Amino acid sequence: MKYIDITMRKYLTLISLLVFSAFVFVRITEWKLADGYEIRFDGKYAHGTFNRMEGHIRFDPTQPGSARFEVAVDVASIDTGIELKNKHAKSEKWFDAEKYPLIKFTSQSVASSDTGFVVHGDLELRGIIKPIAIPFTFKTTGSEALFYGGFKVNRGDFGIGKVNGKDSDSTSVDVSVPVLALE
Repeated sequence: MKYIDITMRKYLTLISLLVFSAFVFVRITEWKLADGYEIRFDGKYAHGTFNRMEGHIRFDPTQPGSARFEVAVDVASIDTGIELKNKHAKSEKWFDAEKYPLIKFTSQSVASSDTGFVVHGDLELRGIIKPIAIPFTFKTTGSEALFYGGFKVNRGDFGIGKVNGKDSDSTSVDVSVPVLALE
């Protein structure tokens, strides 16, 4: 009977250690946006940057399926380098910044890819929500990391400007986001 008691204790101790270890390795990192992020866009009719963004990121490269991205870009922070073009972009003909002050992205799923990762989610622009896939890379250095992704957006999908069914309807977007791990 004493042998069974000792064996049972060893067994329970081993199970407890395994369960505790699993929780340690499943830790998902919360990230805070750091200074120095860039949101660059380039299209036939305009190129430039958006200069204000906020968001919440939960990401562990070993567990991409548990990731969550919620990001909002301030439309009024657009900078094309030409003040008249900025004013036009903020008007109801393009982004309608007064009525729709934010461009939002909310992830639905994240998966590994051959070159890094792909986040699938909903892009909301001018009150219109469309699914989008954004390939990205993730590089860490201690408690700092960098997300980098590039994708195209068809402005016609969001009722922006006149569309002609050609490649010029799309705008390329490159996003570089340094982050800091939250404790």
